[in-house]
Amino acid sequence: MQSLHVKLFVGGAGLAVALAVPTMALAQQAGSLSSTRAIGEEYRIELSGGLWDPTVFGVIASEQFGIAGTEINLVDDLGFGKIRFRDGRLVLRPGKKHKFRVQYTPISYSADATLARDLVFNGILFPVEVPIQSTLDWKVWRFGYEFDFIYTDRGFLGILIEGRYTEMNASLKSALGDEFSSAKLPLPSFGLVARVYPIRNLSITAEASGFKLPNFDERYAANYLDVDVYGTFNVTHHLGVQAGWRRITTDLKFENDTGDLKFDGLWFGGAVRF
Repeated sequence: MQSLHVKLFVGGAGLAVALAVPTMALAQQAGSLSSTRAIGEEYRIELSGGLWDPTVFGVIASEQFGIAGTEINLVDDLGFGKIRFRDGRLVLRPGKKHKFRVQYTPISYSADATLARDLVFNGILFPVEVPIQSTLDWKVWRFGYEFDFIYTDRGFLGILIEGRYTEMNASLKSALGDEFSSAKLPLPSFGLVARVYPIRNLSITAEASGFKLPNFDERYAANYLDVDVYGTFNVTHHLGVQAGWRRITTDLKFENDTGDLKFDGLWFGGAVRF
């Protein structure tokens, strides 16, 4: 899993560079002949929101009283399906190459199912054929700084430095018991972002960021990657519509709780700028 995350991170970063550098070089040459200034890059504040329709894959487990927890599959065991979620973003841009970014992605699942096997969660046995209600809340806050060290009229290439706060809450409820598990983990994140304008009012953006926690304590582990590729059609400098694809992969261990999850799928939204 960790090697896969590293390969995805390198691939996402390579994609960002591959998208940005050739197009920006062409834009610089064209700029000497005519105006190539992109529509949508003149702003100080950008607010955007979208609806994300990801597919979920993964397992969770919770140990208690020295009793190892079962690795519970979110789809096969609990019956979680596709649900549409909201996503909100804020960008403050004090200078052409400097951006402060905030993003909030709340993910919430719930399902009713009849267990096809015995499950142990939080030290409690939930036996086969028992009806069960389950929930999973996965909330991610991103607070970051972006520096676009290459910037032209038709694109840029930058670095991302972020603080990421992840909160996971999971519960299983049946006639035999009601168990709840929670984990909260703040971690840093680093990555690359690139944007190009094939035409003046259409941009393509690719970004990849992630982090792997050093193995300093066997009770804690974190390995995650966030890849987002999207297009924006700017109707004016102040208004744009967006569509893209995003993947979040997270492998967390926090004391007695673990989660190995992947969310990926298409999203649609819009942006307003001031």
